[in-house]
Amino acid sequence: MTTPAKAMILAAGRGERMRPLTDHTPKPLLRVGGRALIEYQLTHLATAGITDVVINHAWHGEQIVQALGDGARYGLSIRYSAEGDTPLETAGGILKALPLLRGGPFLVINADICCDYPLAELPGEPEGLAELVMVPNPPHHPEGDFALQAEAGDKQVKGLLHLNGEPRCTYSGIGVYRPELFSECETAPLPLAPLLRHAASQGLLHGRLYDGDWIDIGTPERLRELESRTLPE
Repeated sequence: MTTPAKAMILAAGRGERMRPLTDHTPKPLLRVGGRALIEYQLTHLATAGITDVVINHAWHGEQIVQALGDGARYGLSIRYSAEGDTPLETAGGILKALPLLRGGPFLVINADICCDYPLAELPGEPEGLAELVMVPNPPHHPEGDFALQAEAGDKQVKGLLHLNGEPRCTYSGIGVYRPELFSECETAPLPLAPLLRHAASQGLLHGRLYDGDWIDIGTPERLRELESRTLPE
């Protein structure tokens, strides 16, 4: 098992729930612990040995390019997928960036999470169409996203993800995807959730449960909560 060679950071969201903080600053560049949120993802990827990175951007996207440059100071090679004034949402943004990812499975990570999951443990060739890192349901998402059917004997709780059943868990914003998941899509605003649900209904979506440190930084309150935590280097 090898780690995915390439990664994409989703950074094109408008950050409506973060307003007014995001009125003049893209959400990935909001600072906590003296660093921009997206910088934690960059150093996380570099630590795992994933150095070929694509970042999509839309709202004030030029600020992201100016702040991060070509990625050399992080030990990375960064390329950008610009979406203009109309973000393509998660699946649409990934589809547009596929030529930059150059075929084969790739890791996707949201810019607005903080998680210490060891990315080097992710498979370079996921089972099915995608393999997602799942976490216990947080208070703001108590129903979760999928049910995880764990396989007996695994050191890590992992297995098929189902639309129904128990126990339910939440997608962390970290996953390994095959390009084939997007093969029937057109480049247009398109969320990722319907594609994942369809893959789950076909028995082609796998997951692994992680019970470590994770936070979805979706609101100013959660941004302040992150300030109180011990952040990764």
